[in-house]
Amino acid sequence: MSNNEKPKQKVGFTIIKDDPTDGHKGYGIGSLSLENVSPLFIDVAEQEAFIDIGAMHARSQVEKGIKFTTNREDSAGGKDYWLIWITIDFNPEGPYYAGVTACEMVVNREKRRGYKLLADHVNRMDKSMKRRILVDNMDAPSKRVLAEYLSSHNPEMWKNSAEQLHTELDV
Repeated sequence: MSNNEKPKQKVGFTIIKDDPTDGHKGYGIGSLSLENVSPLFIDVAEQEAFIDIGAMHARSQVEKGIKFTTNREDSAGGKDYWLIWITIDFNPEGPYYAGVTACEMVVNREKRRGYKLLADHVNRMDKSMKRRILVDNMDAPSKRVLAEYLSSHNPEMWKNSAEQLHTELDV
């Protein structure tokens, strides 16, 4: 192969905004749109919730400068976080929280180490996009923080959300 010839690029997994096909059935089929998905962090110790879009590509303020492993002991003494994947959808009543899933994360800034299961984070984001509600793994105080955040962020979306979300968060 000469220098002028480049290997043919493979079409891989693409994450884009808006409808990739816009009605046609050509290039872009199978692409994944994350337009209605938002990552929300809950700081367990501080009992506060905040959105950090950088989490879409594992580049949030919580994750920056941290080497993550699947060994919980590497981040012993660290700070606990929940990463919540929230998907918004629309029904005849208006917008609502359609998918809400929670993933565990521990970050030890002093050691620059953290614990997370990347496969779990990806699978839970996928489940959120499929309109599932999976928050049963969260502790009760964090569930309250999440419920307060969702209800105060947009009361209309909270009201339009499924009863399952309200019961899962003990509201």
